Amino acid sequence: MLEIAWTLKQNLIDFVMDAEGDLAVALEAFAAARSTGERYDIAQQNQVIDSFTVEGKVGDTTPIDLFVESQPDLTEIDICLLESWRHRSFTGLFEITKISPDSFELMNWLTAKHYAVKPNSANLLAQMSRLKLGEILGARIAPLTDDWWILSSPPIPMGKLGKPKLAVAIGNFKQNHKNNLYSDAPELLEQAWQSVEEYHKDFTEFFGSDEVTLSGYHLNKQLAQFQEAITKKRLADIGIDQTKSLADIVEDAGVDREEIKAAAIAAAGADVKAVEVAIYSNASSKMVAPKVELPDRFKKAEQVTALSHPRWGQTFLSTYSQFTEMLAAEDFLTIPGYEKLVRSYLEDPAINAGIWRRLAQLNPAKLAQILQTVLQRTDFHSDRDLDSLLQEFKKPLEPELPEIASVPLHLHNLFQEALGEVQKSKPKPQDKKKTSKGFKS
Repeated sequence: MLEIAWTLKQNLIDFVMDAEGDLAVALEAFAAARSTGERYDIAQQNQVIDSFTVEGKVGDTTPIDLFVESQPDLTEIDICLLESWRHRSFTGLFEITKISPDSFELMNWLTAKHYAVKPNSANLLAQMSRLKLGEILGARIAPLTDDWWILSSPPIPMGKLGKPKLAVAIGNFKQNHKNNLYSDAPELLEQAWQSVEEYHKDFTEFFGSDEVTLSGYHLNKQLAQFQEAITKKRLADIGIDQTKSLADIVEDAGVDREEIKAAAIAAAGADVKAVEVAIYSNASSKMVAPKVELPDRFKKAEQVTALSHPRWGQTFLSTYSQFTEMLAAEDFLTIPGYEKLVRSYLEDPAINAGIWRRLAQLNPAKLAQILQTVLQRTDFHSDRDLDSLLQEFKKPLEPELPEIASVPLHLHNLFQEALGEVQKSKPKPQDKKKTSKGFKS
């Protein structure tokens, strides 16, 4: 089976690489859409090509369908392997948890699921023999049988990573592989999306609207109160009596006191958060919501708008009121800096399609006039051309899982522990000593 899978994989890759016309154009577009702006090395190129064979689209068909059409001699085993790769192969960030002479056990850090993996060529086996227990790999794996998997392409070794660096690597993976989040755990993905909807309902209930504009100082205070409110609500939802003492809650939950102590340290000593983490570890969802807080860059702003959406999540903007005032103005040309503001909204990745559609709903005709002027496109119409304009500026038309979404408990704990290690490693501020006037020695 390993030999069959290796030969089939190589034939599929060769078919894609040798192709011309629509298939070649689709591969180029696929690679461009996933580019981070940095130059790919050979391993990264191989992973992009391998991902395209499974995830790519060529018009209304796929690379695998085109390959099957071109290969009339494929066996039943070949067809079964191709179909399993189409539906179950995925990219992940893996830790080597066990090493055997001809195989490895890998844990996907995104979902904590374990896989028995066989390198499907002598070259890959030789490459993997240099790796050590605990090392991190960026890799794509594909099913071989019900119990065994293969490396779909050569992995990208990252070495052994401490918790802070591992947290950064996971953050980078989430940013660069948004379509592969929780690929092997659709139930976690569904719960994450549900948490975004729940957050939106809580936000709207607390603030009385899905949009609130305050000074950075006051919004930060309001968000702290909101955080406390939703934490209490979550604890109430899972049956925690908040009138009881911490010790009573721990006893009722059946959580070990050492777990509570560890959780409290990870959560910077916040008792409510410590209980929440510990209780969630016994809950069926195994998901924890990230902390709600205003980014530092907005805390001193004169005005900040917080926007909430059940799919696009939460966005903070210090210029949203300026944009809406421009839409309401009788003559937007009199608004200082209007062109710079519009271009910043087009070019900033944080201004997603959901925000543009919200602006279009406020005043579609005026938005069209503004864009006609700024872009010098006299025939632009919001209802007809907005989506194509957003695509032109590389803005996805469908929402990607927002940062506000809940994360699996093991990732939450990792991020908290990584944060704790970073804070411990920072040099402690020293008292400034009085110095005489003049140059310091």
